[in-house]
Amino acid sequence: MDSSYMLNNVTSYKGFRILYVKYMVTTRCKDIVIRELEKLGLSYAISIHGAIEFQDTLITSKETELRKNLLKFGLVLLDQNNSSLIDRIITSIVEVVHYSEELPRLKFYDIVNNYLSSIDGSLLQIFSDVKGMSVMQFIIIHKIDRIKEMLLYEDLTLSEIAEKLCYKNKFLMVAQFKKHTGLKPSYFKKLKACRRNIEAKRSKEYSKGSLV
Repeated sequence: MDSSYMLNNVTSYKGFRILYVKYMVTTRCKDIVIRELEKLGLSYAISIHGAIEFQDTLITSKETELRKNLLKFGLVLLDQNNSSLIDRIITSIVEVVHYSEELPRLKFYDIVNNYLSSIDGSLLQIFSDVKGMSVMQFIIIHKIDRIKEMLLYEDLTLSEIAEKLCYKNKFLMVAQFKKHTGLKPSYFKKLKACRRNIEAKRSKEYSKGSLV
């Protein structure tokens, strides 16, 4: 998969305006933003990645008032340009990590830096201010989530998973996994076995019921 394609052509268009907020990194921050949005009677949704998705046309006067009100709490509503760049970075990482059959042989940090070098390197800091973590940490979290998916839904060995997700070896992958989850991969294999047992039991009970 071509890295330049991922960062330059993945679109985050969802049919309505999307703006991110700097320093909205806790549940309390999110509650403040929601309260201010509702005070202004704005129709919105908060995306899984923390963006405000305005579901109606955002009037300039309302946007200005929202920006001013959020500043009282030390929260900064990003402009459309920076919000779009943040959204493209997030979308690209999610697309590559979760929807590639096999991750490309490249360093994500290099992809992002190459992309930002022609715009503004400070966007890495803005990303951290928005997400409360670095770009690399965001990537790691999603790689850990992908490992869980593979353990639960695919019949792959740890070495095969490590290969697909571009780890040098399974030992480094397991070490990172344990560091971020506090659990061994074998725990998720046990979960998978438990789920299959439940599915088999339910299927058996359904079959018996259908014969009655």
